[in-house]
Amino acid sequence: MTNYTFVLDADGKTLAPTKEKKAWYLIRKKRAKLVNKYPMVIQLKKSVPKDEISDKEIRCGIDDGGLYVGIALVQKCKTKNKVLFKGTMEHRKDVKHLMEVRKGYRRNRRYYKRYRQKRFHNRSSLKRKGRIAPSIFQKRQAVIRVIAQLNKWVTITHYQLEDVAIDIRVLTDGYKPYKWQYQKTNRLDETMRKAVILRDKCSCMECGKTKCKLEVHHIKPRRLNGSNTLGNLITLCEKCHQKTEGKEELLMDKYYSFIKSSDDKNLNYAQHVMIGKKWLREQLASYGKVSLTTGGDTANKRIDWGIEKTHSNDAVCITGLLPDTCEIKEWTIKPMRRQSKAKTDQVLGIRHRDLVEYTYKNGETHRGYVTAVYPKQEALNFQSPKKHCKKVNAKKCKLLWKYNKIYWLESET
Repeated sequence: MTNYTFVLDADGKTLAPTKEKKAWYLIRKKRAKLVNKYPMVIQLKKSVPKDEISDKEIRCGIDDGGLYVGIALVQKCKTKNKVLFKGTMEHRKDVKHLMEVRKGYRRNRRYYKRYRQKRFHNRSSLKRKGRIAPSIFQKRQAVIRVIAQLNKWVTITHYQLEDVAIDIRVLTDGYKPYKWQYQKTNRLDETMRKAVILRDKCSCMECGKTKCKLEVHHIKPRRLNGSNTLGNLITLCEKCHQKTEGKEELLMDKYYSFIKSSDDKNLNYAQHVMIGKKWLREQLASYGKVSLTTGGDTANKRIDWGIEKTHSNDAVCITGLLPDTCEIKEWTIKPMRRQSKAKTDQVLGIRHRDLVEYTYKNGETHRGYVTAVYPKQEALNFQSPKKHCKKVNAKKCKLLWKYNKIYWLESET
C-alpha cells in the first residue's frame, strides 16, 4: 500500500506530494521537519523556485451527503493517475438538539426570570434573503473548513462536486408520478392533523370509535427522529392514545400494518443534502475551477472501473480520473466544535481532544481522541473507532498527537 505525504518548502509554498517512506527519509537526514503527523505533512529546509515547482493537475472530488461526505485528491499523470488522499468526513448530529436546549434556556429566562412583551420576527438574520437553517449551514461550512485546510498543504487545481438531486415525491409516494401529478398535492387537507383523520375515516384505528375526541399519534416517536408525515401518523381516540405512552416502540409494527406504511421514509438527510448547494458551489469557486457531475455518472464509473462502493471511493470516481489503485490509507475526518466545553485543562500533559493510545490488560489496544480528563484521579476518557474508553489510567496512555480544529483519524480496515 503506497501512502503519500504533503510537502511544503521553507517559504510555505505547496509542492508535489511524495511517498511516505521518502518523507521519513528526508526527516532522518534533517533535510525536512514534520509539520503535521495526521495526515503527514513535511516542510523542506530549503526554498524551491517557482519554475521548479510541479504543475501537474490535482483534482478534488467531493461526494456530498447529509451524514457523510467523501473527499479525495487524485493527481493526473501521463501514465497512471495517483490517489493522493481519500477520506470520509462525518457531519455533527447534535447541532439541532443543542439549539433546542439553548432555546429552552432563553425561553425560561425571558418568560420567568425577567418578563418582557412578545416581539415577533425581529431578528435580522431571519429576514435575510437566501438564509440557510443553522443546523444545515454548519454542514456546508464544515466541508469548506476541510477544503481550506487541504489547500494549505497541496495545490488543488480543479474541484468536482456531485450535484445531488433527490425526488422527494418519489420517496413519499413510492412511485414516479407523472408531470401533472407533481402539481396535485398528496395531502388530503390544509393541515396534517385533518389529513390524517380524513384518511382514517374519522375513526380510532385501535378501537374503531367515531363519536369521541380524536387525536393524531406519531407511530415512530419524535424522540427517535420520527417524521411528521402521513406515513408516520395514525388516528387514535383519547383513551387509546394515553395507553401508548412509553410503549411506542412495541406498537410500531402494529400501527404501520394498519395504514400499510413503514418507518424507513425519514427524508431529513435527503432534504438536507439539497439545501445550501448554491452557497457551497460559490465558496468552492473561490478556491478554483468547479465542475458538477451526477450520481449516475459516478455509479457508472465505479462499476466500469471495478471499485468498491464507499463514500471516499465515490469521491475518487467523481474526479473523472481512472486511478492506478485506490488501496491507500483511509481517513475519517471530524471538524471540531470551535469552542471546547471542557471544564478542566489537562492531566499529566494530556489535554482535551489529544490523540492517545492505551493497551488494556487483555492485550487490546485502542487509539482515539480525548473526550474528558480527571486530574484528581489521573484518568481520562477517549473515543476510539470501536469503543468509548472510560477512566483509563493517564500514566499508561501514550500521547500521539495534538489536534487543532479538525480530527484526522486513521480508519481501521
